[in-house]
Amino acid sequence: MAGIARLKRRAEFLRVANARRKAVTPGLILQALKRPKETTAMLKVETDDAPRVGFTASRKVGIAVARNRARRRLRAAASEVLARHAAPGHDYVVIARQRTLTRPFPALIGDFEAALKQLGVWRGSDG
Repeated sequence: MAGIARLKRRAEFLRVANARRKAVTPGLILQALKRPKETTAMLKVETDDAPRVGFTASRKVGIAVARNRARRRLRAAASEVLARHAAPGHDYVVIARQRTLTRPFPALIGDFEAALKQLGVWRGSDG
């Protein structure tokens, strides 16, 4: 996932969840939050505008092996879609669903694209 940073801390996940902007598709749930422009006071330099993404799978998805597999599938789909089509300056949280494991991979990619469009953060191929 070149060009896409990862969300790793719980506080980052909660900040995106508290925005209450989500798109639900059969294979995943996508949450999005536009990051405010941050500048360092002394250097007057804007922070990186690249999209950031985090992945999660609850115990509803299954045992640990199933949750790990679901997250791997979501990471693979995200690397195909988010680098080209995600709006910059946003944080995204991708939540696995039970159908994430059994959904065909092209359909999972379609779910990502549909969720980005539903949230209004779709960036076309030329952008």
